[in-house]
Amino acid sequence: METESEPYVRLATLRQLHQVVTDLNTARSLADTLQTVADGVIAGLGYELACVNLVRPDGDLVVAAFAGNAAAEALITGRVGSRASWERRLTMGEGWGDLRFIPHTEGWVLLEDDVPQWYTEGPEPRFEDEWHPQDRLYAPMYASGGGRELLGVISVDKPRNGRRPGAWGREALQMYASQSAIAISNARLRANMQRALVRLEREQQALRASEESFRQAFEYAPSGMAIAEMGGDQHGRLLRTNDALCRLLGRPAAVMRRYSFADLVHPEDIGLLLRTSAEGGRAELRLGRRDGSYVWVSLRNSVVADTADGPRFLLTHVEDIEERKRHELQLAHRASHDSLTGLPNSAELRARLSARLCQRPYAVGPATAVEALDAAYGAAHDGRGETPGHAVCASGGFDFDPVPGGGPFDHHVHMTAPEGDVDDGTKGLAVLFCDLDGFKSINDRFGHNTGDAVLIEVARRLTTGVRDGDTVARLGGDEFVVLADGLGAADAADLAVRLRNAIIPPIRVDGRAVRVGASFGIGWASCGMSVEEVLRSADQRMYIEKRSRAKVHRRAG
Repeated sequence: METESEPYVRLATLRQLHQVVTDLNTARSLADTLQTVADGVIAGLGYELACVNLVRPDGDLVVAAFAGNAAAEALITGRVGSRASWERRLTMGEGWGDLRFIPHTEGWVLLEDDVPQWYTEGPEPRFEDEWHPQDRLYAPMYASGGGRELLGVISVDKPRNGRRPGAWGREALQMYASQSAIAISNARLRANMQRALVRLEREQQALRASEESFRQAFEYAPSGMAIAEMGGDQHGRLLRTNDALCRLLGRPAAVMRRYSFADLVHPEDIGLLLRTSAEGGRAELRLGRRDGSYVWVSLRNSVVADTADGPRFLLTHVEDIEERKRHELQLAHRASHDSLTGLPNSAELRARLSARLCQRPYAVGPATAVEALDAAYGAAHDGRGETPGHAVCASGGFDFDPVPGGGPFDHHVHMTAPEGDVDDGTKGLAVLFCDLDGFKSINDRFGHNTGDAVLIEVARRLTTGVRDGDTVARLGGDEFVVLADGLGAADAADLAVRLRNAIIPPIRVDGRAVRVGASFGIGWASCGMSVEEVLRSADQRMYIEKRSRAKVHRRAG
């Protein structure tokens, strides 16, 4: 079972991966890209040593970059290993997806081959998944497309935690190798394009040859390329697009010439496109396909200039990053959601609750005639009416006192709670703390598999019983929390009863009917309270409610 801190570790790793992948795309040359790949393994994946082996034109692999140890870098950088030796290594050991792990029990036969290697020292492993100094882990880098052309191999050593990577670490390393392959391919493509552009500018006597070279690099580039007009009334209009871009957007070249990127970009991304500078500008945004869907792309612009006349046109490199974005969303979802039930986890629950609270309590009191007039004018002026229990804090609106930690124009909807258990008409953010009754006995009698199935079904029933905008989160173990906004005291009590009644019916697991009960405590989120205070209040009310009910009503059936 995952530890409580693992979502935070995954989120931190995701942030580090996002940064190092961003660094891959900002390297200026192939050599910088290769060194950035090696440095990214150290900075973002938790290894102390990393080596990038690049496939040469003759098929052999050369050590092109190294990170983590200056002495080892001086020893093996520039040395070459034969393709046959590398292919042998990539078929040995254990296959972890595209990764290849060779444990020390098998790797001793590789000590005498011609692949450049370094030797690390360390104690013998004390437990099964501890990293051995002679363990080897390789991440092949393949070119995009169906051919799986090998571009190189990343080899890593000495994980900082001293253990072999788990499923999360393997997936992160494999995704990083995939992104590194794209970055290396793009670096080579950019180098070719830059050489073609230099020839266009400087080799006036060989203009036709240079134009042909540019045309081929443009037309046959594996990623999208476009040439757009610069200046004048038609600024930004697409003059020419290659086949890769036409296939990506599902539009023929003749149709593409009717548009500019401003016509194709997603409405939410138009501002980002306009802010992207022409010279060296880069942006990640969505472009529209012919079928009405949108695809995530990375746009990189370069100005092609004439030495005499100045800028002539804009060359745009369009890279499909849909898969990378999907992976990022998946990793972000895994870091913020419970792996068993799919519900938001404790960290995500606290983040959502914290976003609704501020440090200053708000008290709703009787208004004077002048205050009532001011409030009525303010609501009519900005077209916004406020429900009881919520108040807008904005300097220049209803409340002139600044919110601690906020700017002079920050807007925040204050959260207040109903007074007592009597419904006084106040609406607020109800926090329902749910603890299952009798769940431990199910785990003890039928095993954890049955207990997991019960938790999954309870999560489904809770989700079905709330509104679309409400939050159902798993706090841990058999504890759940529901956030429901806009409820009064009676509404919250009714919701607790409905959810309890939804949980009570028998749950069938492997042909066996089991039952659990549920105790609910209702707390209220109010500005001036911390997240922990809100949860603790609901937790205490849940235990009061649990103790007040007869034991027979709390046991699982």
